[in-house]
Amino acid sequence: MMRTLLIARRELAAYLRTFQGYIIIAVVLAVDGLLFNAYALGGVSKRSSEVLSLFFFFSSGTTLVASVFISMRLLAEERQAGTLPLLYSSPVKDHEIVLGKFLSALAFLSLMTLATVFMPLLVMVHGKLSVGHIAAGYLGLLLLGSASLAIGTFGSALARNQVLAAVLSGCMLVALLTCWLLARITEQPLSDVFGALALWNQHFQPFQAGVVHVRDVVYYLLVTYVALFAATRVLEARRWR
Repeated sequence: MMRTLLIARRELAAYLRTFQGYIIIAVVLAVDGLLFNAYALGGVSKRSSEVLSLFFFFSSGTTLVASVFISMRLLAEERQAGTLPLLYSSPVKDHEIVLGKFLSALAFLSLMTLATVFMPLLVMVHGKLSVGHIAAGYLGLLLLGSASLAIGTFGSALARNQVLAAVLSGCMLVALLTCWLLARITEQPLSDVFGALALWNQHFQPFQAGVVHVRDVVYYLLVTYVALFAATRVLEARRWR
């Protein structure tokens, strides 16, 4: 566990030392702020719960996109720079490499997500806030981000460079997002299967409305575990080539 935490700390420091990390945070905050002002606060008057729901709706989209850009460098950069054999020759195990890099990305995403807290707090100026609604919404964002980052880690393990890693991760996320469309045009039991697989629709909307279901938490944790397990197997396969 110590080696995993050491890798996570080193990778998190790498995010915070480079312009890339700050550019991602700045773009996410700018887009979230614009959408929040234009659609959540603007227009006709709304109830506080509706404003919060719209904020988490827009934030889920920026979280998904940011996850692709945060995770694309995790393993693909090592392979692109030729430093992956150095990791293989060290006493660090494959699952420790994957978990350490994933935790660093999750910590960075958490910092970025928490930096948006001031936006829902602005609702206090003219309305009343539900602390439970805010907590549920941010839990949903972090779980959605965790699953997206794990998928991005898998894509980064498969790719030879960061651009290809972003493309692969984006394709996998879009495939999971569009499962809700397949759920609409198919009949049972396929519609139930596609509906349960969809990354955003029925699993994130309860969080957006301030409701936490155990099944949704389990779903995102399961996606995270499966994607990280697959990334570890990819590294193991490359080690013995």
